[in-house]
Amino acid sequence: MRQSQLFTKTRREDPKDETAKNAKLLIRAGFIHKELAGVYSLLPLGLLALEKLKTIIRAEMNAVGGTEVALSALQNQDSWQKSGRWSDEVLDVWFKTELQGGGQVGLAPTHEEAMTALMKDHLGSYKDLPIYVYQFQTKFRNELRAKSGLLRGREFIMKDLYSFSDSEAALDDFYDRMKGAYERIYERVGLGELTYITFADGGSFSKYSHEYQTLSEAGEDTIFVSRDRHLAVNKEVLTEETLSELGLRRDELEERRAIEVGNIFKLGTKFSEALGLYFTDQNGQKQPAIMGSYGLGLGRLLATIVEVMSDDRGLVWPRSVAPFPLHLVWVPGQGEAAAEAADRFYEELLAAGREALYDDRPLQAGEKFADSDLLGLPYRVVVSDKTLAAGKWELKNRATGEITMVNQAELINLCFGG
Repeated sequence: MRQSQLFTKTRREDPKDETAKNAKLLIRAGFIHKELAGVYSLLPLGLLALEKLKTIIRAEMNAVGGTEVALSALQNQDSWQKSGRWSDEVLDVWFKTELQGGGQVGLAPTHEEAMTALMKDHLGSYKDLPIYVYQFQTKFRNELRAKSGLLRGREFIMKDLYSFSDSEAALDDFYDRMKGAYERIYERVGLGELTYITFADGGSFSKYSHEYQTLSEAGEDTIFVSRDRHLAVNKEVLTEETLSELGLRRDELEERRAIEVGNIFKLGTKFSEALGLYFTDQNGQKQPAIMGSYGLGLGRLLATIVEVMSDDRGLVWPRSVAPFPLHLVWVPGQGEAAAEAADRFYEELLAAGREALYDDRPLQAGEKFADSDLLGLPYRVVVSDKTLAAGKWELKNRATGEITMVNQAELINLCFGG
């Protein structure tokens, strides 16, 4: 992508109506646009970063046997009445609207009901199980105070997977596999060391649910961390009983603020019984499907990366999530040689199928370098009269700030892996 053709622009000043670091930086860098409180549009670079996250998550969901679908955001009132969650007193984040022909529909805050109702047409026998279905879907939640940028929104994209099993043992087995999948996702996006599986309240579903919490002062949650065992306990379930069950002592736990970046639940038969999702077992008996739910908010994960990895100059993207691995920056000089060399290198990258953002704008070096730091792509290569005279490329590692002079083969290897 040529930066001269990118319609979004960077900003030098923070937006006045934002307090969260993730929103300030993503708006300043031109990754997102604020529509209203808790609602953000993705601009080209933001969409590219989100698609990189999708690719990582999709690979891990497919690896555990997941099948991708895309359900409607509009929700059938009947299914939610059967589960008992249509009432605003029970679920207080609904967006609902009246149909012109009469009746109401809701905008999905989650999809347990919809997925369970759908499965009634596809599940009849134990031979059909297990089923693991996931989607990337926009959710809508009428949050009283939408704040913290992308960390808490009224409209956001979630990956939600639902498992359907024929026994508690089968659910337990898949649940453990999903733990591994989530751990790999956080490792791949650069948050592995800071993200802890966290015991939390299971509500009406089970004694415990499991959250994935990333340590950050921007977080809304308080957790108690065991660094030795790389697990944590949410403040809401920090009791002597919980500690005893987990083999932990209070004096070995560290109190920290954290951002919830994922959660998994054992739903049991709550939704299958309410909506009539049964299968015939090996003995010819009808049994309710045993379910699990596994959620991960993509915007929240993106915002967490920003909160944790950015610095005083701007964004710092890990290679796996960056919109582009390389920022090619042409610095205008005395003649056309530098521009021609930058154009030639950019075309070579395109021909080889390698992605780069090419700053071909006729601006001064200082402004270009400030924009490059703000955008936060993993590597910046400068093409100027000076680098041409040296016969090498000037390469900067955004995360470390290290600047080295490399030849083209070294540059390709560092930025693209060969």
